Amino acid sequence: MRYAVLVTGPAGAGKSTFCASIMTHLHASRRTGHLVNLDPAAAPDSFEYSPSIDIKDLISVQDVMNELGYGPNGGLVYCFEYLLQNMDWLEEEIGEYEDDYLIIDCPGQIELYTHHPFLPTLVKNLQRLGMRTSAVYLLESQFMEDKYKFFSGVLSAMSAMVNLEVPWINVMSKMDLVLPNPEDPAAGGRNGLRTRRNIARE
Repeated sequence: MRYAVLVTGPAGAGKSTFCASIMTHLHASRRTGHLVNLDPAAAPDSFEYSPSIDIKDLISVQDVMNELGYGPNGGLVYCFEYLLQNMDWLEEEIGEYEDDYLIIDCPGQIELYTHHPFLPTLVKNLQRLGMRTSAVYLLESQFMEDKYKFFSGVLSAMSAMVNLEVPWINVMSKMDLVLPNPEDPAAGGRNGLRTRRNIARE
């Protein structure tokens, strides 16, 4: 049985770091895992593990910007539209792996999760190939410190979840950066969470 995990979330949420941690866990558990990069704008040095499948082998944002004169966002959308037209390339790349885990590092543009057809189409293709597909949505824990950011983050996660329709886990990342609330008498490292001062001592 093959498994695919879509690692989603806004830019800077820690998706690549999460992917590296999952890959380390799989290797420690003696399970076969492969990193799939679906961010055509990702820097080569942003991955701790070298991607087994990389969309930049097919197309990259930089190439689109240079050849067509698009901006970064327009170039990114063009890359995914191009991939949708060439799904046989991705299917051929994925077809080489049997009984493996594919950890798919997705880009951080929210519109790709909320109203662009790319990821839903990708999910359907993965399921058609017999892969059990799930998703993780990462959101920076600092969003919880502000009620406006909190609702914005929760709504974006819910919108993406409804759009993709796969088993889903929401994860708050960067918990070590959460500051205690001085107005909360129960704050200060509650529930086992460490503050910045705790980490500095270590």
